Amino acid sequence: MYNQFLSACSKNYINERECVSYRLKKYCTSINNKKNKMKYLKKGLDASEIKKSDEQVRVAVSEIINSIEKKGDEAVRQYSKKFDNWEPENFRLSAQEVESIIASLPQSVVDDILFAQKQVRNFAKHQLASISEIEVETLPGVFLGHKNIPVNSTGCYIPGGRYPMVASAHMSIVTAKVAGVKRIVACTPPIEGKIPKATVCAMHFAGADEIYILGGVQALAAMAIGTDSMRPVDMIVGPGNSYVAEAKRQLFGRVGIDLIAGPTEILVIADESADGEIIACDLLGQAEHGPNSPAALITTSELLAQQTLQEIKRQVKVLPTGDIAGAAWETHGSIILVDNEEEAVKVADLLAYEHVEVLTKDPDYFLQNMTNYGALFLGPETNVAYGDKVIGTNHTLPTNRAARYTGGLWVGKFLKNCTYQRCSADASAFIGEYAMRLCELEGFMAHKEQAALRVRRYKKSEMTVPNS
Repeated sequence: MYNQFLSACSKNYINERECVSYRLKKYCTSINNKKNKMKYLKKGLDASEIKKSDEQVRVAVSEIINSIEKKGDEAVRQYSKKFDNWEPENFRLSAQEVESIIASLPQSVVDDILFAQKQVRNFAKHQLASISEIEVETLPGVFLGHKNIPVNSTGCYIPGGRYPMVASAHMSIVTAKVAGVKRIVACTPPIEGKIPKATVCAMHFAGADEIYILGGVQALAAMAIGTDSMRPVDMIVGPGNSYVAEAKRQLFGRVGIDLIAGPTEILVIADESADGEIIACDLLGQAEHGPNSPAALITTSELLAQQTLQEIKRQVKVLPTGDIAGAAWETHGSIILVDNEEEAVKVADLLAYEHVEVLTKDPDYFLQNMTNYGALFLGPETNVAYGDKVIGTNHTLPTNRAARYTGGLWVGKFLKNCTYQRCSADASAFIGEYAMRLCELEGFMAHKEQAALRVRRYKKSEMTVPNS
Protein backbone atom coordinates (compact mmCIF):
# COMPACT_ATOMS: atom_id res chain seq x y z
CA MET A 1 0.00 0.00 0.00
CA TYR A 2 2.73 2.44 0.93
CA ASN A 3 4.48 2.16 -2.43
CA GLN A 4 1.24 3.15 -4.17
CA PHE A 5 0.89 6.08 -1.76
CA LEU A 6 4.47 7.17 -2.43
CA SER A 7 3.89 7.04 -6.17
CA ALA A 8 0.71 9.07 -5.89
CA CYS A 9 2.37 11.74 -3.76
CA SER A 10 5.62 12.13 -5.68
CA LYS A 11 4.27 13.45 -8.99
CA ASN A 12 5.00 16.98 -10.19
CA TYR A 13 2.62 18.90 -7.96
CA ILE A 14 2.33 22.66 -8.24
CA ASN A 15 4.22 23.32 -5.00
CA GLU A 16 4.66 22.07 -1.45
CA ARG A 17 1.76 24.20 -0.28
CA GLU A 18 -0.72 22.10 -2.24
CA CYS A 19 -2.98 20.68 0.43
CA VAL A 20 -2.27 17.21 1.76
CA SER A 21 -5.87 16.16 1.35
CA TYR A 22 -5.53 16.58 -2.43
CA ARG A 23 -2.53 14.22 -2.53
CA LEU A 24 -4.34 11.71 -0.35
CA LYS A 25 -7.40 11.85 -2.60
CA LYS A 26 -5.36 10.64 -5.58
CA TYR A 27 -3.74 7.87 -3.60
CA CYS A 28 -6.80 6.63 -1.79
CA THR A 29 -8.92 6.59 -4.94
CA SER A 30 -6.52 4.12 -6.50
CA ILE A 31 -6.50 2.07 -3.31
CA ASN A 32 -10.30 1.94 -3.18
CA ASN A 33 -10.41 0.72 -6.77
CA LYS A 34 -8.42 -2.31 -5.63
CA LYS A 35 -10.94 -3.01 -2.83
CA ASN A 36 -8.15 -2.75 -0.29
CA LYS A 37 -8.49 -1.87 3.38
CA MET A 38 -7.10 1.61 2.70
CA LYS A 39 -9.87 4.21 2.55
CA TYR A 40 -9.98 7.91 1.94
CA LEU A 41 -13.07 9.45 3.51
CA LYS A 42 -12.85 13.12 2.51
CA LYS A 43 -12.00 15.33 -0.44
CA GLY A 44 -9.73 18.34 -0.36
CA LEU A 45 -9.40 21.63 -2.16
CA ASP A 46 -8.42 21.49 -5.81
CA ALA A 47 -4.80 22.41 -6.49
CA SER A 48 -5.67 25.07 -9.08
CA GLU A 49 -7.53 27.08 -6.43
CA ILE A 50 -4.48 27.02 -4.18
CA LYS A 51 -2.21 28.16 -7.01
CA LYS A 52 -4.50 31.10 -7.79
CA SER A 53 -4.61 32.17 -4.15
CA ASP A 54 -0.82 31.90 -3.78
CA GLU A 55 -0.23 34.15 -6.78
CA GLN A 56 -2.58 36.82 -5.46
CA VAL A 57 -0.78 36.82 -2.11
CA ARG A 58 2.65 37.01 -3.77
CA VAL A 59 1.74 40.06 -5.84
CA ALA A 60 0.08 41.90 -2.93
CA VAL A 61 3.04 41.29 -0.61
CA SER A 62 5.55 42.41 -3.24
CA GLU A 63 3.68 45.69 -3.70
CA ILE A 64 3.66 46.40 0.04
CA ILE A 65 7.36 45.65 0.47
CA ASN A 66 8.33 47.81 -2.52
CA SER A 67 6.22 50.69 -1.24
CA ILE A 68 7.75 50.56 2.24
CA GLU A 69 11.22 50.36 0.73
CA LYS A 70 10.54 53.59 -1.19
CA LYS A 71 8.38 55.57 1.22
CA GLY A 72 9.25 54.15 4.66
CA ASP A 73 7.09 55.33 7.55
CA GLU A 74 4.60 56.97 5.20
CA ALA A 75 3.83 53.63 3.58
CA VAL A 76 3.78 51.80 6.91
CA ARG A 77 1.17 54.23 8.21
CA GLN A 78 -0.84 53.97 5.00
CA TYR A 79 -1.04 50.17 5.14
CA SER A 80 -1.72 50.09 8.87
CA LYS A 81 -4.69 52.38 8.36
CA LYS A 82 -5.89 50.41 5.34
CA PHE A 83 -5.66 46.91 6.81
CA ASP A 84 -6.05 47.46 10.57
CA ASN A 85 -7.73 50.88 10.77
CA TRP A 86 -4.86 51.78 13.09
CA GLU A 87 -3.09 55.12 12.84
CA PRO A 88 -1.64 56.15 16.25
CA GLU A 89 0.79 59.02 16.69
CA ASN A 90 3.49 56.44 17.46
CA PHE A 91 3.35 52.73 16.66
CA ARG A 92 5.97 52.07 19.34
CA LEU A 93 4.67 51.84 22.90
CA SER A 94 6.50 53.88 25.53
CA ALA A 95 7.65 52.32 28.79
CA GLN A 96 4.88 54.20 30.58
CA GLU A 97 2.24 52.84 28.20
CA VAL A 98 3.49 49.29 28.70
CA GLU A 99 3.43 49.68 32.48
CA SER A 100 -0.12 51.05 32.34
CA ILE A 101 -1.29 48.17 30.15
CA ILE A 102 0.20 45.56 32.49
CA ALA A 103 -1.32 47.27 35.54
CA SER A 104 -4.77 47.05 33.93
CA LEU A 105 -4.64 43.25 33.66
CA PRO A 106 -5.85 40.83 36.36
CA GLN A 107 -2.91 39.46 38.35
CA SER A 108 -4.00 35.93 37.44
CA VAL A 109 -3.37 36.71 33.75
CA VAL A 110 0.09 38.06 34.52
CA ASP A 111 0.88 35.02 36.69
CA ASP A 112 -0.20 32.58 33.97
CA ILE A 113 1.95 34.37 31.39
CA LEU A 114 4.95 34.31 33.71
CA PHE A 115 4.42 30.59 34.40
CA ALA A 116 4.36 29.76 30.70
CA GLN A 117 7.44 31.88 30.04
CA LYS A 118 9.31 30.16 32.85
CA GLN A 119 8.72 26.80 31.18
CA VAL A 120 9.85 28.05 27.74
CA ARG A 121 12.89 29.79 29.23
CA ASN A 122 13.92 26.72 31.21
CA PHE A 123 13.80 24.40 28.20
CA ALA A 124 15.61 26.96 26.01
CA LYS A 125 18.38 27.20 28.61
CA HIS A 126 18.80 23.42 28.58
CA GLN A 127 18.95 23.51 24.79
CA LEU A 128 21.58 26.25 24.90
CA ALA A 129 23.65 24.20 27.35
CA SER A 130 23.70 21.33 24.86
CA ILE A 131 25.41 23.46 22.20
CA SER A 132 29.18 23.42 22.61
CA GLU A 133 31.95 25.60 21.26
CA ILE A 134 35.03 23.64 20.21
CA GLU A 135 38.70 24.03 19.37
CA VAL A 136 40.71 21.02 18.24
CA GLU A 137 44.28 20.50 17.06
CA THR A 138 43.74 18.47 13.88
CA LEU A 139 47.46 18.33 12.99
CA PRO A 140 50.43 19.52 15.01
CA GLY A 141 50.15 23.31 14.92
CA VAL A 142 46.77 23.38 13.15
CA PHE A 143 43.95 24.59 15.37
CA LEU A 144 40.34 24.61 14.13
CA GLY A 145 37.30 25.70 16.08
CA HIS A 146 33.88 27.21 16.05
CA LYS A 147 32.05 29.77 18.15
CA ASN A 148 28.30 30.18 18.55
CA ILE A 149 27.57 33.88 18.15
CA PRO A 150 24.06 35.30 18.70
CA VAL A 151 22.63 37.49 15.96
CA ASN A 152 22.77 41.12 17.03
CA SER A 153 19.12 42.00 16.47
CA THR A 154 15.89 40.12 15.87
CA GLY A 155 12.38 41.15 14.92
CA CYS A 156 9.69 38.97 16.51
CA TYR A 157 6.24 38.98 14.94
CA ILE A 158 3.37 38.08 17.27
CA PRO A 159 0.20 37.38 15.23
CA GLY A 160 -3.21 38.76 16.07
CA GLY A 161 -6.10 38.61 13.67
CA ARG A 162 -8.75 36.10 14.73
CA TYR A 163 -6.99 35.34 18.03
CA PRO A 164 -4.45 37.24 20.15
CA MET A 165 -1.47 34.86 19.94
CA VAL A 166 -0.07 35.62 23.39
CA ALA A 167 2.01 32.43 23.46
CA SER A 168 3.96 33.42 20.35
CA ALA A 169 5.66 36.10 22.43
CA HIS A 170 7.09 33.41 24.69
CA MET A 171 8.26 31.27 21.82
CA SER A 172 10.19 33.93 19.91
CA ILE A 173 11.20 36.65 22.37
CA VAL A 174 12.08 34.44 25.35
CA THR A 175 14.07 32.08 23.14
CA ALA A 176 15.97 34.93 21.47
CA LYS A 177 16.75 36.39 24.88
CA VAL A 178 18.15 33.09 26.15
CA ALA A 179 20.30 32.85 23.02
CA GLY A 180 21.84 36.23 23.84
CA VAL A 181 20.33 38.48 21.14
CA LYS A 182 21.20 42.07 22.09
CA ARG A 183 18.22 43.90 20.54
CA ILE A 184 14.75 42.40 20.21
CA VAL A 185 12.02 44.26 18.35
CA ALA A 186 8.49 42.90 18.74
CA CYS A 187 5.44 43.74 16.62
CA THR A 188 1.82 42.69 17.07
CA PRO A 189 -1.30 44.03 15.33
CA PRO A 190 -4.23 45.77 17.01
CA ILE A 191 -7.33 43.62 17.34
CA GLU A 192 -10.56 45.36 16.34
CA GLY A 193 -8.90 48.72 16.80
CA LYS A 194 -7.61 47.98 20.28
CA ILE A 195 -4.23 47.14 21.80
CA PRO A 196 -4.05 43.43 22.76
CA LYS A 197 -3.10 43.97 26.39
CA ALA A 198 -2.21 40.40 27.34
CA THR A 199 0.06 40.13 24.30
CA VAL A 200 1.85 43.35 25.22
CA CYS A 201 2.28 42.02 28.76
CA ALA A 202 3.82 38.83 27.39
CA MET A 203 6.11 40.76 25.04
CA HIS A 204 7.38 42.90 27.89
CA PHE A 205 8.07 40.10 30.37
CA ALA A 206 9.61 37.99 27.61
CA GLY A 207 12.28 40.67 27.20
CA ALA A 208 11.38 42.76 24.13
CA ASP A 209 13.44 45.96 23.91
CA GLU A 210 11.00 47.70 21.55
CA ILE A 211 7.26 46.98 21.32
CA TYR A 212 5.19 48.17 18.35
CA ILE A 213 1.48 47.84 17.74
CA LEU A 214 1.86 47.12 14.06
CA GLY A 215 0.67 44.14 12.06
CA GLY A 216 0.94 42.18 8.86
CA VAL A 217 3.33 42.60 5.96
CA GLN A 218 3.97 46.23 6.91
CA ALA A 219 5.38 45.10 10.27
CA LEU A 220 7.67 42.48 8.74
CA ALA A 221 8.88 44.87 6.05
CA ALA A 222 9.48 47.72 8.50
CA MET A 223 11.58 45.46 10.74
CA ALA A 224 13.57 44.01 7.85
CA ILE A 225 14.08 47.17 5.77
CA GLY A 226 14.01 49.81 8.48
CA THR A 227 12.36 53.24 8.44
CA ASP A 228 13.11 56.61 9.97
CA SER A 229 11.38 55.49 13.16
CA MET A 230 12.62 51.87 13.29
CA ARG A 231 16.16 50.60 12.85
CA PRO A 232 16.30 47.41 10.78
CA VAL A 233 17.00 44.02 12.34
CA ASP A 234 19.17 41.14 11.20
CA MET A 235 16.53 38.42 11.45
CA ILE A 236 12.74 38.13 11.57
CA VAL A 237 10.87 35.26 13.23
CA GLY A 238 7.37 34.23 14.19
CA PRO A 239 4.23 32.68 12.68
CA GLY A 240 1.39 34.40 10.84
CA ASN A 241 -1.09 34.13 8.01
CA SER A 242 -0.30 33.51 4.33
CA TYR A 243 0.67 37.15 3.82
CA VAL A 244 3.14 37.06 6.70
CA ALA A 245 4.61 33.80 5.39
CA GLU A 246 5.00 35.27 1.90
CA ALA A 247 6.59 38.42 3.33
CA LYS A 248 9.21 36.30 5.08
CA ARG A 249 9.82 34.42 1.84
CA GLN A 250 10.39 37.64 -0.09
CA LEU A 251 12.49 39.30 2.64
CA PHE A 252 14.74 36.28 3.16
CA GLY A 253 18.27 37.10 2.10
CA ARG A 254 17.90 40.72 3.10
CA VAL A 255 17.44 39.32 6.61
CA GLY A 256 17.48 35.87 8.10
CA ILE A 257 14.27 34.07 8.98
CA ASP A 258 13.33 31.15 11.21
CA LEU A 259 11.13 29.32 8.69
CA ILE A 260 8.15 29.91 6.43
CA ALA A 261 5.14 28.68 8.34
CA GLY A 262 1.85 27.94 6.60
CA PRO A 263 -1.50 27.01 8.15
CA THR A 264 -1.15 24.90 11.28
CA GLU A 265 -1.36 21.12 10.83
CA ILE A 266 -2.22 18.22 13.12
CA LEU A 267 -1.83 14.51 12.52
CA VAL A 268 -3.06 11.91 14.99
CA ILE A 269 -1.71 8.37 14.77
CA ALA A 270 -3.95 5.95 16.67
CA ASP A 271 -4.70 2.26 17.09
CA GLU A 272 -7.64 0.44 18.65
CA SER A 273 -6.47 1.43 22.15
CA ALA A 274 -7.35 5.10 21.53
CA ASP A 275 -10.78 6.66 21.84
CA GLY A 276 -12.61 8.75 19.30
CA GLU A 277 -13.56 11.52 21.72
CA ILE A 278 -9.92 12.48 22.39
CA ILE A 279 -8.97 12.20 18.72
CA ALA A 280 -11.87 14.36 17.57
CA CYS A 281 -11.21 16.91 20.31
CA ASP A 282 -7.53 17.20 19.37
CA LEU A 283 -8.16 17.37 15.62
CA LEU A 284 -10.70 20.16 16.07
CA GLY A 285 -8.42 21.85 18.60
CA GLN A 286 -5.99 22.68 15.81
CA ALA A 287 -8.55 23.02 13.04
CA GLU A 288 -10.01 26.04 14.85
CA HIS A 289 -6.93 28.06 13.84
CA GLY A 290 -8.57 28.68 10.48
CA PRO A 291 -10.59 27.13 7.66
CA ASN A 292 -7.41 26.16 5.79
CA SER A 293 -5.81 24.17 8.63
CA PRO A 294 -5.20 20.50 7.69
CA ALA A 295 -6.14 17.81 10.22
CA ALA A 296 -5.51 14.12 9.61
CA LEU A 297 -5.88 10.75 11.30
CA ILE A 298 -3.82 7.68 10.50
CA THR A 299 -5.24 4.58 12.16
CA THR A 300 -5.15 0.80 12.04
CA SER A 301 -8.77 0.62 13.21
CA GLU A 302 -11.69 1.29 10.88
CA LEU A 303 -14.04 1.19 13.89
CA LEU A 304 -12.03 3.97 15.55
CA ALA A 305 -12.13 5.98 12.33
CA GLN A 306 -15.94 5.78 12.26
CA GLN A 307 -16.16 6.66 15.96
CA THR A 308 -13.95 9.68 15.35
CA LEU A 309 -16.14 10.89 12.50
CA GLN A 310 -19.22 10.67 14.70
CA GLU A 311 -17.44 12.50 17.53
CA ILE A 312 -16.36 15.29 15.20
CA LYS A 313 -19.97 15.78 14.08
CA ARG A 314 -21.09 15.93 17.72
CA GLN A 315 -18.33 18.20 19.00
CA VAL A 316 -18.52 20.71 16.15
CA LYS A 317 -22.12 21.46 17.17
CA VAL A 318 -21.18 22.46 20.73
CA LEU A 319 -17.71 23.94 20.18
CA PRO A 320 -17.75 27.79 20.36
CA THR A 321 -15.38 27.88 17.38
CA GLY A 322 -17.13 24.99 15.66
CA ASP A 323 -17.90 26.98 12.53
CA ILE A 324 -14.19 27.53 11.85
CA ALA A 325 -13.01 24.10 12.96
CA GLY A 326 -15.84 22.41 11.07
CA ALA A 327 -14.99 24.27 7.87
CA ALA A 328 -11.34 23.25 8.17
CA TRP A 329 -12.29 19.63 8.74
CA GLU A 330 -14.70 19.54 5.82
CA THR A 331 -12.15 21.07 3.44
CA HIS A 332 -8.84 19.73 4.75
CA GLY A 333 -9.72 16.77 6.98
CA SER A 334 -8.30 13.34 6.17
CA ILE A 335 -8.52 9.81 7.55
CA ILE A 336 -6.14 7.10 6.37
CA LEU A 337 -6.47 3.43 7.30
CA VAL A 338 -3.23 1.42 7.41
CA ASP A 339 -2.40 -2.20 8.19
CA ASN A 340 0.21 -1.75 10.91
CA GLU A 341 2.54 0.61 12.76
CA GLU A 342 5.31 0.28 10.20
CA GLU A 343 3.06 1.53 7.43
CA ALA A 344 1.76 4.29 9.70
CA VAL A 345 5.33 5.55 10.14
CA LYS A 346 5.95 5.55 6.40
CA VAL A 347 2.79 7.47 5.61
CA ALA A 348 3.32 9.91 8.49
CA ASP A 349 6.89 10.62 7.37
CA LEU A 350 5.66 11.30 3.87
CA LEU A 351 3.07 13.76 5.15
CA ALA A 352 5.69 15.41 7.42
CA TYR A 353 3.11 17.25 9.51
CA GLU A 354 3.76 20.04 11.98
CA HIS A 355 2.13 18.46 15.05
CA VAL A 356 1.91 14.68 15.46
CA GLU A 357 0.03 13.10 18.35
CA VAL A 358 0.65 9.40 18.93
CA LEU A 359 -2.24 7.59 20.65
CA THR A 360 -1.14 3.97 20.44
CA LYS A 361 -0.18 1.16 22.79
CA ASP A 362 3.51 1.83 22.10
CA PRO A 363 4.12 5.55 21.41
CA ASP A 364 7.88 5.10 21.75
CA TYR A 365 7.88 3.05 18.55
CA PHE A 366 7.08 6.26 16.67
CA LEU A 367 9.60 8.29 18.67
CA GLN A 368 12.30 5.81 17.63
CA ASN A 369 11.25 5.41 13.99
CA MET A 370 9.66 8.63 12.69
CA THR A 371 11.95 11.17 11.04
CA ASN A 372 9.69 13.90 9.58
CA TYR A 373 7.65 15.95 12.04
CA GLY A 374 7.65 19.32 13.74
CA ALA A 375 6.85 18.10 17.24
CA LEU A 376 5.70 14.76 18.70
CA PHE A 377 3.14 14.41 21.46
CA LEU A 378 3.37 10.93 22.94
CA GLY A 379 0.36 9.38 24.66
CA PRO A 380 -3.08 10.70 25.60
CA GLU A 381 -1.72 12.51 28.66
CA THR A 382 -0.27 15.28 26.48
CA ASN A 383 -1.63 17.18 23.49
CA VAL A 384 -0.81 19.93 21.00
CA ALA A 385 -2.39 22.65 23.16
CA TYR A 386 0.24 21.98 25.86
CA GLY A 387 3.01 22.53 23.32
CA ASP A 388 1.28 25.55 21.80
CA LYS A 389 0.78 27.39 25.06
CA VAL A 390 2.70 26.35 28.12
CA ILE A 391 4.72 23.15 28.47
CA GLY A 392 8.02 24.65 27.28
CA THR A 393 8.75 23.31 23.80
CA ASN A 394 8.51 25.84 20.99
CA HIS A 395 5.31 26.13 18.97
CA THR A 396 6.84 27.80 15.88
CA LEU A 397 7.19 24.67 13.77
CA PRO A 398 7.63 23.60 10.13
CA THR A 399 4.54 23.14 7.95
CA ASN A 400 3.93 22.27 4.28
CA ARG A 401 6.26 19.25 4.55
CA ALA A 402 9.21 21.43 5.58
CA ALA A 403 9.76 18.97 8.46
CA ARG A 404 11.62 16.86 5.89
CA TYR A 405 14.56 19.27 6.16
CA THR A 406 14.18 21.49 9.23
CA GLY A 407 13.01 21.53 12.80
CA GLY A 408 11.17 24.38 14.45
CA LEU A 409 12.28 27.59 16.14
CA TRP A 410 14.71 26.99 18.99
CA VAL A 411 17.57 28.73 20.72
CA GLY A 412 20.01 27.51 18.07
CA LYS A 413 18.17 29.44 15.32
CA PHE A 414 19.44 32.67 16.87
CA LEU A 415 23.06 31.50 16.92
CA LYS A 416 25.57 31.70 14.07
CA ASN A 417 27.96 28.77 14.10
CA CYS A 418 31.16 30.52 12.99
CA THR A 419 34.43 28.70 12.35
CA TYR A 420 37.99 29.92 12.82
CA GLN A 421 41.50 28.58 12.28
CA ARG A 422 45.06 29.27 13.29
CA CYS A 423 48.39 27.64 12.31
CA SER A 424 51.92 27.58 13.57
CA ALA A 425 54.63 28.54 11.05
CA ASP A 426 55.63 24.92 10.48
CA ALA A 427 52.03 23.83 10.03
CA SER A 428 51.36 26.67 7.58
CA ALA A 429 54.27 25.58 5.39
CA PHE A 430 53.14 21.96 5.52
CA ILE A 431 49.47 22.70 4.67
CA GLY A 432 50.61 25.20 2.05
CA GLU A 433 52.31 22.53 -0.05
CA TYR A 434 48.98 20.68 -0.38
CA ALA A 435 47.05 23.91 -0.93
CA MET A 436 49.34 24.95 -3.80
CA ARG A 437 48.75 21.73 -5.70
CA LEU A 438 45.01 21.68 -5.03
CA CYS A 439 44.57 25.29 -6.12
CA GLU A 440 46.50 24.65 -9.33
CA LEU A 441 44.34 21.56 -9.95
CA GLU A 442 41.30 23.86 -10.09
CA GLY A 443 43.03 26.64 -12.02
CA PHE A 444 42.98 29.16 -9.15
CA MET A 445 46.47 30.59 -9.56
CA ALA A 446 45.98 33.57 -7.24
CA HIS A 447 44.76 31.15 -4.61
CA LYS A 448 47.91 29.11 -5.22
CA GLU A 449 50.05 32.18 -4.66
CA GLN A 450 48.46 32.77 -1.25
CA ALA A 451 49.67 29.33 -0.24
CA ALA A 452 53.03 29.63 -2.00
CA LEU A 453 53.80 32.88 -0.19
CA ARG A 454 53.38 31.12 3.18
CA VAL A 455 55.48 28.18 2.04
CA ARG A 456 58.33 30.48 0.98
CA ARG A 457 58.07 32.50 4.17
CA TYR A 458 57.68 29.72 6.73
CA LYS A 459 59.29 26.62 5.25
CA LYS A 460 62.55 25.66 6.91
CA SER A 461 65.29 23.86 5.04
CA GLU A 462 64.97 20.87 7.33
CA MET A 463 61.35 21.21 8.43
CA THR A 464 59.86 18.40 10.46
CA VAL A 465 56.74 17.17 8.66
CA PRO A 466 53.80 16.87 11.08
CA ASN A 467 52.28 13.44 11.46
CA SER A 468 48.91 13.23 9.72
